[in-house]
Amino acid sequence: MNVYGVVGYKNAGKTGLMERLVVEMVSRGLSVSTVKHAHHTFDVDQPGKDSYRHRVAGASQTLLSSGNRWALMSELRGAPEQSLQELLAQLAPVDLVLVEGYKRDGHPKIEAYREETGHPLICSEDESVRAVAADFELECPVPLFDLNDTKAIADFILTDLGL
Repeated sequence: MNVYGVVGYKNAGKTGLMERLVVEMVSRGLSVSTVKHAHHTFDVDQPGKDSYRHRVAGASQTLLSSGNRWALMSELRGAPEQSLQELLAQLAPVDLVLVEGYKRDGHPKIEAYREETGHPLICSEDESVRAVAADFELECPVPLFDLNDTKAIADFILTDLGL
């Protein structure tokens, strides 16, 4: 499976870039899935709904299905967080998986960077970051793209993956 990441610090533009890349890649005829890492507790279920009640009651997995979509929620119940590779193995085959976060994993990545964040560049210390998408001109050891030039970024990713 072809995997490419988008990394960066908080408020660097990762989610917006991911969203635009999904639209761009799908418009080119590719099937795309995404993985998003969260550093905090999150809930996709609503208190009081049946699936929420099943999960809170102790179910290890809850599958919710309708005529429009289905979702499988798994509770770790104290087990360690799954690795990116373990999570990717759960996905149906697609042309490309875009990953937001997981900046310490070894898959190829593009770094989203906004001047206002003031953080150091991740690419300076991580060879898996193949390019930077920034909202200003800066010196960096990898190719630099305008953060909003989605077409050029998509072209770079597909070329880097050999697609």
